[in-house]
Amino acid sequence: QVQLVESGGGLVQAGGSLRLSCAASGPTFSGYVMGWFRQAPGKEREFVAAISRTGVTPYYRDSVKGRFTISRDNAKNTVYLQMDRLKPEDTAVYSCAADMTTVVHNTSVEYDDWGQGTQVTVSS
Repeated sequence: QVQLVESGGGLVQAGGSLRLSCAASGPTFSGYVMGWFRQAPGKEREFVAAISRTGVTPYYRDSVKGRFTISRDNAKNTVYLQMDRLKPEDTAVYSCAADMTTVVHNTSVEYDDWGQGTQVTVSS
């Protein structure tokens, strides 16, 4: 099990940028595929991005491709989500998640550990 704590959310104007961080506890961070998900009010949780254990292979939902970048630093037990050219429809609570697997995937129910989330609000 790994404990996850997100930070970096906030209020930004459309077109702006934010960088989310997710700090993990425990010595086995490099053994986890890491994902970012988001949930807007009244909507279901949706996949945003995921990254392989080594950080070589990212995976994005179509609507964020070219705007968001997921990365990780295994030495710092941290995964990041750089969000550029933000849109009002990106407004949501963003959560990171960990899955001890070898396959990068977007299936939320298979992620075992979750952070509390951080609010991102994009004004028009």
